[in-house]
Amino acid sequence: MNAFFKDHPKVAVAFSGGVDSSYLLWAAKDAGADVQAYYVKAQFQPAFELADAKEVAAYAGVAMRVLPVDVLSVPHVAENPSDRCYYCKQAIFGTILAAAKEEGYTEILDGTNASDDAADRPGMRALSEMNVYSPLRICGLTKDEIRRLSKEAGLKTWDKPAYACLATRMPTGMRITEESLARTERAESALFEMGFTDFRVRTTEGGGALVQVTAAQTKKARDAWPEIEAALSAAYRSVSLDATPR
Repeated sequence: MNAFFKDHPKVAVAFSGGVDSSYLLWAAKDAGADVQAYYVKAQFQPAFELADAKEVAAYAGVAMRVLPVDVLSVPHVAENPSDRCYYCKQAIFGTILAAAKEEGYTEILDGTNASDDAADRPGMRALSEMNVYSPLRICGLTKDEIRRLSKEAGLKTWDKPAYACLATRMPTGMRITEESLARTERAESALFEMGFTDFRVRTTEGGGALVQVTAAQTKKARDAWPEIEAALSAAYRSVSLDATPR
C-alpha cells in the first residue's frame, strides 16, 4: 500500500465507513498521503453508516465531507433493473469527482478489494469508465487480510459485518421508493436491537419479509421468532425465515 501512495500522494477516498473503505482511508493517511474523505449520503444508506464513517474518519485523522445525493431521482435507479448499481455508481462517483475537483483532488479511490467478484458487480463498470482506482484490489488484498490489518491498526470496523446498500433488499424489477427503503431500515434496526448481526430483511415479490441470518444465528432467530414476527408483521404482508442461512 505504501508503494501505491508513493505514486499517488494526493487522493480522494469514496468513503462509506465499511471495512474496506475504512482501512483504505487509514492506510492512505498512514502512508503520508494528502487524503480527503467523501461520504455520499443517499437514501440507500442507513443512518448508522454515517455515524460509523464520522467516527472512523476522526480516528484516522482525515477530514470528511458529506455529499447529499438523491439517487431515486437518477434515471433507471428507482426502476431497479439488473444493472441498477451501474447507474447509481455513476451518480455517486460523479458527485464525488465534481466535489473533489473543486478541492484540488483529481484521483479518486474506492474500497473494492481482491475478493470482490467483478462479474457480479455492474457498478465496477462505472468505476472503470470514470478512472476510479481500487488500491486494495490493485495490491491484492483480500477481505480476510483487510480485516486482519484493520485490527492491527486499531480500527473499530475490523469485525464489522458486510452491509450492502438497502436497495439490495428489493428483488430486481420491483420499484424502489422512499417508503420501501424506510421500511427496510426500520425492520433491520429492530433486529439489530434484538442482538442480531450480519443479516438481511429482504422484500419478496408479494410484499413479504424474508429474514436471512447466518448459520451461527439460526437457532437464535428461531427462538426469537415470535418477537421478530411481531416487530415486522405490521409493515409486511408476511414474515418468514430463510431456510438456507446466509
